[in-house]
Amino acid sequence: MSSVQRALRLLEAVGGHQDGAPAKQLAREAGLPLPTAYHLLRTLTHEGYLHRESGLFHYGDAVRRLGAGCAGPPAPPDQPGQPDRQPGQSDRQPGQPVHQPRRPGAAPSPSDRVARTVAALAGELGVAVYFAVYREGEVDVLAAADAPGAPAVEEWADFRQTAHAHAIGQCLLAQLDEAERADHFARYPVRALTPYSVRDEAGFHRRCAARRPLQPVCEREEYALGTVCAAFPLIAGETAATLAVSAPLARAERLRPAVDSLRSRVGALIGSLSFSISI
Repeated sequence: MSSVQRALRLLEAVGGHQDGAPAKQLAREAGLPLPTAYHLLRTLTHEGYLHRESGLFHYGDAVRRLGAGCAGPPAPPDQPGQPDRQPGQSDRQPGQPVHQPRRPGAAPSPSDRVARTVAALAGELGVAVYFAVYREGEVDVLAAADAPGAPAVEEWADFRQTAHAHAIGQCLLAQLDEAERADHFARYPVRALTPYSVRDEAGFHRRCAARRPLQPVCEREEYALGTVCAAFPLIAGETAATLAVSAPLARAERLRPAVDSLRSRVGALIGSLSFSISI
């Protein structure tokens, strides 16, 4: 019930801004901690009650349908982490876009442009590609795309709560200072997801200390069995960011060439992705 009340307070706050408002302002007006507000804003956006453009949140189509007395589409039956879904199992068909399609006739938003960039990379490299940042104390995957024979990893356990187990999160957490990492693990304690996951916080810190700066982070079946992932840091102002790739274990040989290709043109990629980092 408390989550519903908080979400309604955020919706009311959005309604007070005809031109939209950023997450920080909405959290302040709703009287919510920023990480809580950001989590709820993401959920409301995913469900169509809000949409975000240029860092500002606006009412989405689902709110307009409610106002018109029209029912929206039913919610999907499966949710990440439910017992009937196995680690890494996906409901998507191979090659199906991970991001939501843009409405016909609508001008492309910053998120649309990022999604297209990531999808083009996935098609070219033959691996799933992800772009993510760490902001407001949370892992935020801004875009992900499948490749033929290499579907994006299904979020069977919340990416935000399991950053220690996947390459995206490991790369982002490695860019934080000790206090920021301590805050993260106080909220999301380390736990093993597979037999190959790091077992405790001390083990994670040892891994971070052993890695060289700006080198790719690689993990093998630590988040999802049968999957290998690699991520490398992007220098984008003060925000921790990463580009990551994944492939089925049987096609692990695709990973290194893909990472090398992305790193060789990181300057151009930063230019096309960095505008989406600020909320």
